[in-house]
Amino acid sequence: MTNVPDGRDIADLIAVMAALRDPKTGCPWDIEQTFASIAPYTIEEAYEVADAIARGDIDDLRDELGDLLLQVVFHARMAEEAGDFAFPDVVKAIVDKMIRRHPHVFGDAEARDAGAVKGSWARIKAEEKAARQARRSARGLADDSDKGLLGDVPSAQPPLSRAVKLQARASTVGFDWNDPRLVIAKIREELDELEAEIDRHEGALTRHAPPPEAVSQELGDVLFAMANLARHIGADPDMALAMTNEKFVRRFRFIEEELKRRGRTLQEASLDEMETLWQRAKTERSEAAE
Repeated sequence: MTNVPDGRDIADLIAVMAALRDPKTGCPWDIEQTFASIAPYTIEEAYEVADAIARGDIDDLRDELGDLLLQVVFHARMAEEAGDFAFPDVVKAIVDKMIRRHPHVFGDAEARDAGAVKGSWARIKAEEKAARQARRSARGLADDSDKGLLGDVPSAQPPLSRAVKLQARASTVGFDWNDPRLVIAKIREELDELEAEIDRHEGALTRHAPPPEAVSQELGDVLFAMANLARHIGADPDMALAMTNEKFVRRFRFIEEELKRRGRTLQEASLDEMETLWQRAKTERSEAAE
C-alpha cells in the first residue's frame, strides 16, 4: 500500500503524482496519459480558475488553483519519466525568468511607471527569444525565426484571444488602424459581406448542419474584426463575452421564474410571451445588477 502524504507541501503533491504514475502500483488511467491527452484538462482547469474569480468564490478559487497546480505537476512528472526535466527545473525556469524580467526589483534598473515596466518586459523577451534561437541553432534545430513575426503566437490559444495576440503582434510593425472607429467601419463591411453570403446560400442554411465554407469564413472575418475592436478599446473579448453570457443566463432565469410563478413552463410559453418577459428582465432585474 502506498504511503499517503499529509498534503501540506508541494513535495507531497509531487509524491502523489509519482505514485499515480507508478507502472506497477499506480492508477491505470493516470499511467496511460500523455502530454497531448492532458493538455485539454490543463486548459479547462485554467478556465475554472477564472470562473471562480469571476464568481468571487474564494473557496472554489483555492480548490481550482490546486487542480491547476496538479496539471503542472502532471506534465512535469511525465517529462521526468522521459528524462527531459523535472518539477524543480520548471520552478527554476520561472524563478530565473521573473528575476530576469524585473531588473527594477532584483537589479539596479529603475521603472518610472507601469508603461516603463511593459517596455522593459518586451525588450527582455526579445533578448530571450534571440538567445533561444542561438541555442536551437547550436543544437542543430530549425530556426524559429523562419516562422515569421506571427509564428510563435500559440495556435492552441482560444481563437478570440489568439486573434488579439496576432493583431497586437502585427501592430508592432505598424500594420494597424489608429482609430477604433475605423475598426467599426471594417466590422460593418464584414457584416455586409457575411449577409451577402447568407443570401447567396440561403437555401443551404439550417441549424442542424454546418454552413457552406464561404459563410463560415465571412463569419470568422466578422469575429476577427470584433476582436480587433476589443483590442483597440482595451477590452478582453473573452471576458466581455463571458459577462454577456452571464447576463443572458440571468435574464433567461427571470423568464423561467416568472413563468413558474404563473404555473407555466417554458415549453408552454409562446415566443411573444417569452420576449415580453425578456424585456421585463432587462428593466426590472438586469439593469440593477449590470
